[in-house]
Amino acid sequence: MRRYLYKIKRVGKLGATSLFEHKLRSFLTALGIIFGVSSVIAMLAIGEGASYEAREQIRSMGSTNIIIRSRKPEDSGSSTKQQSRLSIYGLTYQDVMRIRALYPDVQIHVPAREIGVRLRFRDVRLPGKVVGTVPWFLDKSPMYVQQGRFIDEYDVETVSNAVVLSESCARALMPLEYPIGKNIYLGDKAFTVVGVLAERKKKDVTEKKSGRDVYEVFVSISSAKNRFGETIVKQETGSVSMERVELHELTLTAPNDEAVLPIANSLRSTLQFYHKEPDFEITVPLELLQQAEQTKRIFNIVLGSIAAISLLVGGIGIMNIMLASVTERTREIGIRRALGATRGDIVLQFITEALLLSLAGGIIGVGLGIAVPALVSHLAGLATIIKMQSLILAFSISMIIGMVFGIYPAFRAAALSPIEALRHE
Repeated sequence: MRRYLYKIKRVGKLGATSLFEHKLRSFLTALGIIFGVSSVIAMLAIGEGASYEAREQIRSMGSTNIIIRSRKPEDSGSSTKQQSRLSIYGLTYQDVMRIRALYPDVQIHVPAREIGVRLRFRDVRLPGKVVGTVPWFLDKSPMYVQQGRFIDEYDVETVSNAVVLSESCARALMPLEYPIGKNIYLGDKAFTVVGVLAERKKKDVTEKKSGRDVYEVFVSISSAKNRFGETIVKQETGSVSMERVELHELTLTAPNDEAVLPIANSLRSTLQFYHKEPDFEITVPLELLQQAEQTKRIFNIVLGSIAAISLLVGGIGIMNIMLASVTERTREIGIRRALGATRGDIVLQFITEALLLSLAGGIIGVGLGIAVPALVSHLAGLATIIKMQSLILAFSISMIIGMVFGIYPAFRAAALSPIEALRHE
């Protein structure tokens, strides 16, 4: 055993000496492995970070939630609705009663109405969207109260003029003032600010509409219904259109994860039966989460394959340099064989050199692979996640490639005839 350890140590020292005698060539050979390993780690880290953010956004919607939204159907040119300019579509209070009766295990959490209005505070005017909702809206939302309070039961019962602003709206509407207690106008109706909401994630509560920011504000669902009415009037260039939508959004909660998809499919069938037109859409976060997981797997396979090509190129570089080294060191091989070295000794020497190149390239590549995602996060603001499995996978592949691509040059060196090798100039 001691003899074999000594032999391995001697061959390793001989291989290291040979590589250090040609530092530049060894470094250039290892570059393929370095970039291959670092690209595997960096690509997987960036892919994992992007996938994680997408999954977290979906999870924030609730894995047992089913979200139903009203959607305006495409207008038919010959329809009576088009001629009268009054569009009636979307979810109704009757739909809520049907869901309550047909699906007793489903909890109906957040009914909401949305009305586009102009927000005004003193001389500041902003495009806005009023969301009429219920006190438990925040239980199923990624938002939280940053200042003041949210809509409560008293606001619903008394149809109060309380309004809660999103953080981005408060900053834009009254950047230099404390918003709580201030009076603002939603269209031509006065409301008092009682709170400000912020996102748990760094994301402004705004929408893009016609290239502009549309700011959200929240009132009680009773205030939305009584103060703005069921019919929403939209003034467009040269025309006025009216829409009647009782509920814009409805959030339901299934009893468990297993029941989500069957209930969602059944709800689609039920609503399609009672709605003559496709004026609603159902979003199932669990379904989106499963799709995101599948996309993540495909994304990682694609990124890993691209990075693996870099490692393969690095391996070919090692084989190329090792073959050139065999040609250069033919006389050295002949002398070693003449002094008693076996073919196994020659094979071990050249495989050791290939493994040392891969080891050095793998270690440097892992360091670079850890640094690149950190740099990407700092400069681009993208989330990156480095997993230990990625480091082990990339490093292991680099070692395997070094061994595989070092075998052929090693056996070619061992196959040289000692007499012919000694004659080589």
